[in-house]
Amino acid sequence: MSQLFGEVAGAYHEARPGYPAEIVAAIRAYHGGTPDRLVEVGAGTGLATGTLLGLGAPTTCVEPDHRMARALAERFPQVEVVTAAFEEWTPPAGGVPALACAMAWHWLDPATRNRRAHDALRPGGTLAVFGHRYDYVDPAQRAAIRAAFESADPQRQGDRPDGWFHDDIAGSGLFTDVRAPLFRRDLPLDTAAYLRLVGTFSSQLRRPPALRERVLTAVGAAIDGFGGTVVLDLRTTLVLARRPA
Repeated sequence: MSQLFGEVAGAYHEARPGYPAEIVAAIRAYHGGTPDRLVEVGAGTGLATGTLLGLGAPTTCVEPDHRMARALAERFPQVEVVTAAFEEWTPPAGGVPALACAMAWHWLDPATRNRRAHDALRPGGTLAVFGHRYDYVDPAQRAAIRAAFESADPQRQGDRPDGWFHDDIAGSGLFTDVRAPLFRRDLPLDTAAYLRLVGTFSSQLRRPPALRERVLTAVGAAIDGFGGTVVLDLRTTLVLARRPA
């Protein structure tokens, strides 16, 4: 499943929203300056990479899907790209000062991801895990779009609770000084842009092609029904944690 998004590598980068620049300032302040190296796990096509480069640290990106890794290398030639799963990647001796993961923590092996992240960091190193949560500014839009999804595909898609990766990291007992700043912004999308976004969701990519089309038709009709624009309440959580020195 970690290679699911290679099917839509180009669309993924165009359709998914980027990350607020405030994430860079938060990581730098938490780390106590610019790390001398950053490793990003599950970097995909580089949506978060472009933001993380604002740290000014030499960057290595670890990405298991060769299609995503190729797009990432073309987009950011200054970045070292390693095509491998996190579980197969060997960190340098002594560990790295900072490890980041954006929208990919759930794709890592839940039995080992915290231990691997801990062991990849040098003592005192910084872990930064972040991701978006999509909601709707207007409750009526939320209800209409959810009803459209369910009308086309009644099978319920399980959503992880807010803050799940904070609880996962803090609950591992491997890290100290765990913090979780939240960044919010309104994101208006027209019908076509929203459908492109839906087309990159793992739940949509798992559906058979005919069912994908039914979902897009139903959701598109719902958005057109209230003027052709949906305003997302885009919430980005950043979890910061430290390997004990």
